[in-house]
Amino acid sequence: MEWLTAPFEVTFVQRALWGGMLVSAICALAGTWVVLRGMAFLGDAMSHGLLPGVALASLFGGNLLVGAVASAAVMTAGVTVLGRTPRLPQDTGIGLLFVSMLSLGVIIVSRSQSFAVDLTGFLFGDVLAVRQQDLFLLAAALFAALVVSVFGHRAFLALAFDSRKAQTLGLRPRLTHAMLLGLLGLAIVASFHIVGTLLVLGLLIAPPAAALPWARSVRGVMTLAALLGGAATFGGLLLSWHLGTAAGATVSALAVSQFFLSHVVSGLRHHRARLVQPPPLKSTERSLRRSS
Repeated sequence: MEWLTAPFEVTFVQRALWGGMLVSAICALAGTWVVLRGMAFLGDAMSHGLLPGVALASLFGGNLLVGAVASAAVMTAGVTVLGRTPRLPQDTGIGLLFVSMLSLGVIIVSRSQSFAVDLTGFLFGDVLAVRQQDLFLLAAALFAALVVSVFGHRAFLALAFDSRKAQTLGLRPRLTHAMLLGLLGLAIVASFHIVGTLLVLGLLIAPPAAALPWARSVRGVMTLAALLGGAATFGGLLLSWHLGTAAGATVSALAVSQFFLSHVVSGLRHHRARLVQPPPLKSTERSLRRSS
């Protein structure tokens, strides 16, 4: 039992656990829509698109969070504008925006004396360096994400399954898409300094994708995804403490492992259900049973 509790008696690990739990909840709210709409590539592009703003803030001694928010706003506006260009496929526009923002960020970071350290910190984060004020910011971000998710749920749902139906219902799919991008940006900005941009997709996509086979509603996917993300945070911190591995990467790897395990178990369950199910009756057998 001490093996389970000993790491969490340390103050900075406790803060890391709370930070990971809050990030998991935020990512569950945004990541569910990312999975349902097939926006994983967009999520990856937006997470790396934060680099220029963060790099500029770091270079001039500013607030990294403000820099991340500015870059997220630029990425959101860019994706929205490119999505309205009729002759340019959306994934092509996102890919070009992704590469340009990442390249610009690396160029800016290369001006720093601690290039490798700054870039590594941005890419991989440091969940064990969570401070008390970070927890308050994450709590505020979670509240904002909840407000957007509650008030935008109907519009997000219509957009996820039938954008034309959303237009018919007067739900303004373009505005809804922009709101969804804003929710995604909020989740990434809140999470990048905890697990880094390379690993944020682990908590953003893996828990909702793992929850899909078991939940019967969108809200159910969100709830189960938050629980799975929290479990991955607890298990990842525990393993990293005892094995001496990178905490953020261990959390992300455990979240992805949950996805594979969930779909393997779900596949076995459906396979077993098909084996137990009686074979369909032939027409002659049906007629004989009716007559009897």
